[in-house]
Amino acid sequence: MTRVGDLRMHYLRGGEGPPLFLLHGWPQTSHCWHRIAGSLAETHTVVIPDLRGYGRTDKPRDGYDKRTMAADLAGLAEELGFERFAVAGHDRGGRILHRWALDRPDQIDRLAVLDIAPTREMWRRMDTKLARSYWHWFFHLQPDLPELLVGQNIPAYLGYIFEHWTFQRQSLPAEDVAEYVRAFQAPGALRAGFDDCRAAFPADEELDDADYAAGRRVTQPVLALWGMASILGGMPVLDMWREYADDVTGHGLEDCGHFLPEEQPEQVLRHLREFLST
Repeated sequence: MTRVGDLRMHYLRGGEGPPLFLLHGWPQTSHCWHRIAGSLAETHTVVIPDLRGYGRTDKPRDGYDKRTMAADLAGLAEELGFERFAVAGHDRGGRILHRWALDRPDQIDRLAVLDIAPTREMWRRMDTKLARSYWHWFFHLQPDLPELLVGQNIPAYLGYIFEHWTFQRQSLPAEDVAEYVRAFQAPGALRAGFDDCRAAFPADEELDDADYAAGRRVTQPVLALWGMASILGGMPVLDMWREYADDVTGHGLEDCGHFLPEEQPEQVLRHLREFLST
């Protein structure tokens, strides 16, 4: 645990070598990297934070726009004495990473984004079919209602998400689901997760639109990985990222849903190692 501005941020650290940050998404915590973190720590100094509002990090009532959440991580890196490093981000962590790479290109050496496409591009392509798959975005955007309904039975809601977003369902055993449920039952955690999504409008939208209009792009190498059995499985993920970044490579992972580091840890590890070594 360390203090970044007014935020007490929890993180895990291990290994030696070039620094590598791993960012989790929703509805998870730093725990989501547990199947590959040890192997990555054989060659890298691995830092795995709980994002603002998640896990054991503080849960303030504001600051869930991606610029602020990225600034949290930039501050953590400076606190730990790292000047330039690689970052991998899954789900919401990947969206924060996209903003971090734009705002602080001096820090990010290369980035891997797991099972996401750029947020602006997802909204631009939103149609009836995609909206049916991303129903949770629209639900989470509503003020107070998600807390009211989900707060009555957090285990059931998260259980539904993990059941329907996985292909390798055995990859999220009961003890891992229980860890995530415990985290989101903490005071303020459920609201913070929804506020992460609510920040899409207007804060994140305005920043993304301004960058796109100005031609600001990610110039660092980007690795995109996605599950072929996830929502992105039928979408042109690499083309979508090439609208926003100059140097994009990537792979769809077979027999994999949304939770890549847990469903296909060996594939993720192999692709990350190749990407980090080039």
